[in-house]
Amino acid sequence: MGFVLFLMAALWGLGWVMKTPVRARLVMIGLVYAAVVIAQLVLPETAELRRATGGDVRPWLVLGGVAALGFGYSRVIGRLRRKTPVEAAAPASPDSFREAELNRYARHIVLREIGGMGQRKLKTAKVLVVGAGGLGSPVLLYLAAAGVGTIGVIDDDTVDGSNLQRQVIHTDDRIGMPKVFSAQAAMEALNPFVTVRPYNRRLDAETAAALFSEYDLILDGTDNFDTRYLVNRAAVAAGKPLIAAAITQWEGQISLYHPASDAPCYECIFPQRPAEGLAPSCSEAGVIAPLPGILGTMMANEAVKEITGAGTGLRGRMILWDALHADSRTLRIKRRADCACCGITAAS
Repeated sequence: MGFVLFLMAALWGLGWVMKTPVRARLVMIGLVYAAVVIAQLVLPETAELRRATGGDVRPWLVLGGVAALGFGYSRVIGRLRRKTPVEAAAPASPDSFREAELNRYARHIVLREIGGMGQRKLKTAKVLVVGAGGLGSPVLLYLAAAGVGTIGVIDDDTVDGSNLQRQVIHTDDRIGMPKVFSAQAAMEALNPFVTVRPYNRRLDAETAAALFSEYDLILDGTDNFDTRYLVNRAAVAAGKPLIAAAITQWEGQISLYHPASDAPCYECIFPQRPAEGLAPSCSEAGVIAPLPGILGTMMANEAVKEITGAGTGLRGRMILWDALHADSRTLRIKRRADCACCGITAAS
């Protein structure tokens, strides 16, 4: 009897490996069972086959009866479930996760420093990225991939062929398209569960004051000092943390500025713009292609940490990265009491 049961189990396992339909597997096992019962009923007691299959039909009949009862019970339960009306599901709350999202963010959720609570914070967070160029490209892609629920991006430029050497969010077939809409297309293709808000216009003081109030965190990936000072002053006025980076040629820097938490603001560290010619733009001095990716990815990483509370952020610290010599340094930075933006004199 044991051999026959093993044979039935082997047939079921083989069918499962070969992805044979369940109905076909049941038929095969049923045929084996029927052959054994017939052998017990027809063959004489001295027959070798009958003795090899147990020598008595009664255990087989009991086994068949139990199997039939189990099958019949499962069919009845299935019919009852199909007939039972299903109540309409309550609408999902903004911070709840679909099954597809849980699968998507599984590697975050298993991280002790983020977990389910941290991923929920990312889902409900609102982050504004100023600039959709070299730094903005990796920032926007990784914020979308990480599951930041609402991502705003403001830029008034269009995609140019010269951008594609480093601005990886854009593609050749989107040359001439406003960068914010090109970025939106890439982000929504990457993660349909995030909301992207494109602002196809230049940032000015009036726009910044109204826009920054809608977001929890500001990221500055711009390439000129006028906009950097504007972004910093608007972030300080709104009391919002600002993650800013800058790059040129082979070098980059990044920090988190937030006077409301006793960290310096951008103007504390750079009270005056460099003299003409000391800090040329990327179009004038050039930039190695992966550098914006390195610093932009660091910005996205610091944003995820800031939102979830994971690890140690860059408040009061600045990282300097030298890509040419593969060297990095971390500097301690402090607020200045005489800062024209956030200092005691400015406040009074």
